Amino acid sequence: MFKRVLIANRAEIANRVIRTLKKMGIESVAIYSEADKHASFVRNANISVQLHGTTLEETYLNYKKIIEICKEYNVDAIHPGYGFLSENVNFVKECEKSSIVFIGPTSKQIEDFGLKHTARDIAKANNVPLLEGSELLTSLEMAKEIANSISYPVMLKSTAGGGGIGMKLCFNETELVQAYESVIKLATSNFSNGGVFLEKYIETARHIEVQIFGDGNGNVKTLGERDCSIQRRNQKVIEETPAPNISDELRTELFEASRKLALAVNYKSAGTVEYIYDTKTNKFYFLEVNTRLQVEHGITEEVCGVDLVEWMIKIAYGDNKPLLDYIHNPKGHAIQLRVYAEDASKNFQPSTGLITKVEFPKNLRIDTWIEDGCEVSPFYDPLLAKLISYSDTREENLTKLQEVLKTSKIYGIESNLSYLQTILKQDFFVNSSFYTKVLEKLEYKPFKVDILKSGTMTTIQDYPARQNFWAVGIPPSGAMDNLTPRLLNHLLKNDEKAAFIEMTFIGATFKFRNSTTIAFGGANMQVTLNGNSVEMYKAININENDVLEFKKVVENGNRTYLAIKGGFDVASYLGSASTFTLGEFGGHGGRALKAGDVLNYFETKDEVYEELVNRLTLVNEWEIGVVYGPHGSPDFFTSVDIKEFFATSWEVHFNSSRTGVRLIGPTPKWARNDGGEAGLHPSNIHDNAYAFGTIDFTGDMPVILGPDGPSLGGFVCPATIISCELHKIGQLKTGDKIKFKPVSLENADLMNKAYEEAIKTNSVLPKLEDFIIDFDEEKATPIIETIKYKELDLDIVIRSAGNEFVLVEAGELKLDIELRFFIHALMSYIEEKNLKGIIDLTPGIRSLQIHFNSLDISRSKILELVKEAIKSLKNIEDLEVESRTVWLPLSWNDPSIQLAIDKYQQGVRPNAPWCPSNIDFIRRINGLKDVDEVQRIILDASYLVMGLGDVYLGAPVATPLNPAHRMVTTKYNPARTWTAQNSVGIGGAYMCVYGMEGPGGYQLFGRTLQMWNTYRTTNEFSKPWLLRFFDQVKFYLVSSDELHEIREKFLYGKYPLKIENGTFKLKEYKEFLENNKKEHTTFQSMRKQAFEDERLMWKEKGLDKFNVQTEVIEVKDEIILNENEEAVESIMSGNIWKIEVKVGDKVKAGEVLVILESMKMEVDIETNISGTVEKILFKEGDNINSGDVLVIIKKDEK
Repeated sequence: MFKRVLIANRAEIANRVIRTLKKMGIESVAIYSEADKHASFVRNANISVQLHGTTLEETYLNYKKIIEICKEYNVDAIHPGYGFLSENVNFVKECEKSSIVFIGPTSKQIEDFGLKHTARDIAKANNVPLLEGSELLTSLEMAKEIANSISYPVMLKSTAGGGGIGMKLCFNETELVQAYESVIKLATSNFSNGGVFLEKYIETARHIEVQIFGDGNGNVKTLGERDCSIQRRNQKVIEETPAPNISDELRTELFEASRKLALAVNYKSAGTVEYIYDTKTNKFYFLEVNTRLQVEHGITEEVCGVDLVEWMIKIAYGDNKPLLDYIHNPKGHAIQLRVYAEDASKNFQPSTGLITKVEFPKNLRIDTWIEDGCEVSPFYDPLLAKLISYSDTREENLTKLQEVLKTSKIYGIESNLSYLQTILKQDFFVNSSFYTKVLEKLEYKPFKVDILKSGTMTTIQDYPARQNFWAVGIPPSGAMDNLTPRLLNHLLKNDEKAAFIEMTFIGATFKFRNSTTIAFGGANMQVTLNGNSVEMYKAININENDVLEFKKVVENGNRTYLAIKGGFDVASYLGSASTFTLGEFGGHGGRALKAGDVLNYFETKDEVYEELVNRLTLVNEWEIGVVYGPHGSPDFFTSVDIKEFFATSWEVHFNSSRTGVRLIGPTPKWARNDGGEAGLHPSNIHDNAYAFGTIDFTGDMPVILGPDGPSLGGFVCPATIISCELHKIGQLKTGDKIKFKPVSLENADLMNKAYEEAIKTNSVLPKLEDFIIDFDEEKATPIIETIKYKELDLDIVIRSAGNEFVLVEAGELKLDIELRFFIHALMSYIEEKNLKGIIDLTPGIRSLQIHFNSLDISRSKILELVKEAIKSLKNIEDLEVESRTVWLPLSWNDPSIQLAIDKYQQGVRPNAPWCPSNIDFIRRINGLKDVDEVQRIILDASYLVMGLGDVYLGAPVATPLNPAHRMVTTKYNPARTWTAQNSVGIGGAYMCVYGMEGPGGYQLFGRTLQMWNTYRTTNEFSKPWLLRFFDQVKFYLVSSDELHEIREKFLYGKYPLKIENGTFKLKEYKEFLENNKKEHTTFQSMRKQAFEDERLMWKEKGLDKFNVQTEVIEVKDEIILNENEEAVESIMSGNIWKIEVKVGDKVKAGEVLVILESMKMEVDIETNISGTVEKILFKEGDNINSGDVLVIIKKDEK
């Protein structure tokens, strides 16, 4: 038998052939184009070889290149699949010439049957019924003459190829003239043969075909017929066997005719004879022979109990035993549904892009190439999958497939799944009264909505969003204002988890393809339905083709929400439909919606809806209820700082987003000079978990952490927004003022309970003013309780972090691996209890944060559990944990690092002491002689993973096990706005790998491979995150080019990591520390002196503070406009990112003049008049206020 077979094809059929080759113990060789490099068939093959090039001619049709690959890889035989080169005579001849076995018919048989006009001659010679038609056409004039003689309608057909490609139905001469050149062109590009001919067209025809198989030695068998009449645009959609509603006599005639044709050429391998069956006369006519495996071969295999691919391989090798042994006795009924990437209600428009989730039933044969995270390119056939169902009867099969289609989903792009569902319900299909053009009359109105305009930032979200993954750096996402959509879902009687849409500042425009009911609320986006204003917080009935338009926010607020009856039908990722745009997962395609997207919703019944009692009151001066803590006075802040914090009217900075709302206000005095080992700035602490809505001082600038904020970080937080007040941050916009109002834990619990009850019962929401307390910053403390742990002589401090989080801290503010072991033991104890109401347990360096639902479990119960756990913990020193050593490639000082630094200097802080080289700063602040010494220490170090998710997506925060490798730096102040994904840096005494692109504060020294794999399970990724707590990370050097190649392969399991299993024993580690104390002390003393020198230098030069008050360009002199001039104003505060015009340019209404960056979004400023640019008042990089005049335009004369 063959040892190695190459598949000269791609996608579904490549996987199908690979499956049989594996079963037969034959090695498979896949070939692939650039667009297919990550496709499943490439990974499934034993060997994969890239076809360099972009066009079909350069790749899958380049048979000379394919033959070269066969020779290079010692390939015995080629399986062509279907399409592409499967019926290319020149290719088969080249195989024959090169002594490579072609698994299929001979070149002569393909030539005889493959060209449809010669096939007609063979049929005629063997008395097989033929439709009237022509020989090969030589001119358009000849085509017109023959068409008139046989009378319209006629089918203009390519003589080569198949699958409905290169066919055009013409009802008159005008259509024939229009089609002639395009069919020739299509045939030439797809099959390298431009020959065409005409055939009489029967309007109520069925398409029936017979499977033939021969050995080339005069042995031919027929394996039943298939009905392929359900077609769209001449391409098959549904096939079944046996064909319904035909007599056994007709079946016998079809088999006999097919057998005669095969014997006429001594046919070898698999082939299919296609016939037109006239439903009016009950006569059949020869159509063509496909000299290859058919797409629909699977249904024949199901009823006949054979593997046709295996037969083809064996016949090609010379083994005809399966064929000779076969006795035709089909059993049952099989149907194939072709799943295409197309929008059936938009004239079958192809759909391309990222497939985020595929759901097919397990109890069905699915021949496919798609999987979660695959990309559908625009270059190839849109076939995604074949659903092949077998049952005893046709009736059973139809019932089964209806259920199959209900549970089958393809998310991210459009598919024809709901179209197939519609077909299966039609009387013509159930009764088998169909014909090839029946679908042209099918009325298909799917429950879909088109995004006509996408707005500034429009995403799918849900509630309560993503939970249970805080410990690995996965934020909840969900609505930033989580009250409004909850009210809307309640109004529409939706499940609380129903997915909705969030729009920021400028809304989207939607067109509905079928009826539904919607409701919207939040900021006023001047909403219209078919041009008429509609009311917020009302149930609105939508009809087919209705257009719902959301414009720019007017007045207060920043976000508007759209809910739909039943919710939007989107995939769930890690338990939620919410979009995390930075992580590129959740929602629709893991991104913000864009024009051209299509969303699905559910068919629902008309209902009566009650009026909503509540709606969010929008203001520009906000009061937001907070709980003091987790960090306060006197440990971190002075009492004056805390007093000032509550007294200040904080202003919302334009550089705010879903990750966090930055605030402008006074700089704290701070209770400490620095953060010690955690960093040079007094805001720095050893990394701990953050609570949702905590106010995080990243240096001197506070940020309210939003629903996309980080889970772990090394900054202090003086207050945390209570859960029932969190919704307010979603409506904050640039320039709004905030006063934080202190609420006790007891009052927060009462308010939250009343709030949840009000939403549930549609009653009046509680008012914050009823729960605010008198606050004495001298007496108040964020510490709930302090417990003594005698074994390690530790103080265990329990801090409040809002009303639904507690932070448990162990020991002194220092880096001590023994403390991390204690935290691990504490977490393990609580995990084992598996109590209802505990949502997340997130360890930090010396802390454990417990997130709980206060409606399910009380804080007092949590405190009891912590005390019980502490009391039970014994012999911490004897603990032993699993600890793998994971070797990671490192591109030292990667170009992406310098790009991040350059961006920071240009846009954030030009004189920062860690610029222009972070590596040199690491050297300087640690007292090292040169940067080579920095590199040596990093490469020698073994970094122990203490936490995950420090900067999202399983990103490790790790520290060197050897204190002599423990370099310490301060973090950026303020943080960078951009960091390349998987950059590696040091902050405090910790190393971190950035899980994704985004802001950051660590001092960068290189870049490595991915920490997160959204869609695929590989040897390295049993879960989406790579690393585990207590892993040890070691780096080895690679070039930036090598890293680029590694990163291309790693997520697909093509770059194996060196991972050594082991354990970490605390006792042995403590002995190591004791034995090497002198070396460690010497290094740390040198480092501390350099650290202190750096701090003093900053103080002398005034670099220890950074003014976070953003300078706004001075207001221009009063602008006086002439009558023919118009001012274009800024619609919001922000930074001018790009000016798209220059003085003197002609512009048209609707043209973008300026692009602002605000709230981490790009906002287009358009002109609403046509004219000439007279004056531009600002430059790129300037900060501007809402209402500032940006451009003056001289209007065109009418």
